[in-house]
Amino acid sequence: MKNLKYLLLIFFLLAICPISFAQQKEVITKVPKFKPPIVKTFLGINQNGAQVTVDEANQLVGLPLKVVDAKNNVYPIVSYQFLYRQKTIIVNDETGKKEVAFTIVADRFQTTPLPKVWIDNIKGRLQKDEQLYFFDIVVKDKEGRDFSAPELKITIK
Repeated sequence: MKNLKYLLLIFFLLAICPISFAQQKEVITKVPKFKPPIVKTFLGINQNGAQVTVDEANQLVGLPLKVVDAKNNVYPIVSYQFLYRQKTIIVNDETGKKEVAFTIVADRFQTTPLPKVWIDNIKGRLQKDEQLYFFDIVVKDKEGRDFSAPELKITIK
């Protein structure tokens, strides 16, 4: 009799278990895939690959970065990285001769144009073969979605 009670208890528990562990169906809502608009990046009127004179570059350093689409809609910039490739002259320790070398200074920014300290440190010192390089540019569309904009590299001729 005692064994029969245990056997009935086990059958009862087995009958209840599938009910208690039943899973609810998940409701899956499909989010439409975001296709970012085709945009171009400008500094003044210059696009990626532009070559400018030293005087033009001195003016460009203080201008805001701008990202626009084909309909001239401007997209606000969330962040970007800026790299200044600076030309320097070094003395080779082995030969004692002067050589051209390049150093870089870079940082990430959330506002455009560049901060005043950066503009002041670059403006007036620009030389031939140096570069102003804006990359990893993130912009926001009207619905608040972030997406990447094309890089912008300007070389001084």
